[in-house]
Amino acid sequence: MTPAINALKQANIEFTIHEYHHEAGCDSYGLEAAEKLGLQPEQVFKTLVVQLDGKQLAVAIIPVDSKLSMKLIAKATKAKKAAMANADDVQRSTGYKLGGVSPIAQKKPLKTYIDISAKNYVKIYVSGGQRGLDIELAPEQLLLVTKAQFAPLTS
Repeated sequence: MTPAINALKQANIEFTIHEYHHEAGCDSYGLEAAEKLGLQPEQVFKTLVVQLDGKQLAVAIIPVDSKLSMKLIAKATKAKKAAMANADDVQRSTGYKLGGVSPIAQKKPLKTYIDISAKNYVKIYVSGGQRGLDIELAPEQLLLVTKAQFAPLTS
């Protein structure tokens, strides 16, 4: 069990685990998950960590086929600017390896924002905390367990 799955169980949140075989050479983890699980890419969400104003970190959860708008995440977080966090900071802060970063049960709680498009779905899919493992749950449940906010994050 990953910290994400344990946290969902502890919070009594309804979820479903989906496992698939991760191909070692694949570098687009989210699109791979959508393809292997037979899902629409806009219903599968990736977890991105950004650095705000060169200091604090925040989490953006967006569809795997979308690109994060740095202007929109900066606006949502009330920061002047945002940039992708470096890999070492992401792994140290979340406790997860790249390609398996779950928005749930990160080592250090970070401000979290979910793209508003998640509200279009009854269920969405996010990383379960390791490559080849996704969790299906309602967007409102993800919002609850991560203490997130909905915001427009993609352009």
